[in-house]
Amino acid sequence: MNSKLIYPRKGNNATESVYLQSVVKDPNIIVGDFTIYNDFVNDPRDFEHNNVLYHYPLCNKERLVIGKYCSIACGAKFMFTGGNHTLKSLSTYPFPVFPDEWGLDEWKVARAWDNHGDIIIGNDVWIGYEAVIMQGVTIGDGAIIGTRAVVTNDVAPYTIVGGIPAKKIRKRFDDETIIKLQGMRWWDWPAEKVKENLEKIMNGII
Repeated sequence: MNSKLIYPRKGNNATESVYLQSVVKDPNIIVGDFTIYNDFVNDPRDFEHNNVLYHYPLCNKERLVIGKYCSIACGAKFMFTGGNHTLKSLSTYPFPVFPDEWGLDEWKVARAWDNHGDIIIGNDVWIGYEAVIMQGVTIGDGAIIGTRAVVTNDVAPYTIVGGIPAKKIRKRFDDETIIKLQGMRWWDWPAEKVKENLEKIMNGII
């Protein structure tokens, strides 16, 4: 078990899945141990270029924070403030994108967007194929984001959401089990302890 590897799989299609922590270089994208990204269309090593969109942290001071043991499917996107056109302006034209053309100072550029802040993804989150996570959203531990869902609001821990915009489908477990899981925080265990308890984890045995 080594989350510092790039490719955790062997055999056919081994290079379609990567440990994100090993390939992301942007200090404003923080990824926990063993979180994987799969991409059968593009090189998964290009995650921060292809999947983290309109991310201008020097201007908007935003971060993407992803917890441990997350599973991110092909084409999932994280959409930041720079992709918005402000609603408070008289025009929707993106003047701040062209500051030299219009003589805009940096502070005016940053102020021009409706900044909703960081995207925070908890631990053990599964993000489905081509799902879109919008700026300012927090997704709780153990949540599942359905295929092509567009997540515009926070998602509670261990909740399944889907649709456009994403709506709650159901909880994965009853409230008592969710409280136990949040207290257990198995993703913070040493990897050897996780390995020793895999049968119970994989078979839903609290």
